[in-house]
Amino acid sequence: MPNDPVNHPAHYNQIPGIECIQVVRHLNFNRGNAIKYIWRAGAKGNEIEDLQKAIWYLQDEIKRLQGNV
Repeated sequence: MPNDPVNHPAHYNQIPGIECIQVVRHLNFNRGNAIKYIWRAGAKGNEIEDLQKAIWYLQDEIKRLQGNV
């Protein structure tokens, strides 16, 4: 699939045959964002920062489940 930065960004089409949106649209906000940042880690810039953002969303989801948000 050719790179379309709006509809099909290359950093979300790294796995042949599946696009990140096809997975994350079935999850809640925090879990979807964590997967999104893991999926694209390093493809759009700072890999460590992407992974730290994924952790942030996972920690926020844990707080939400514990009733701390």
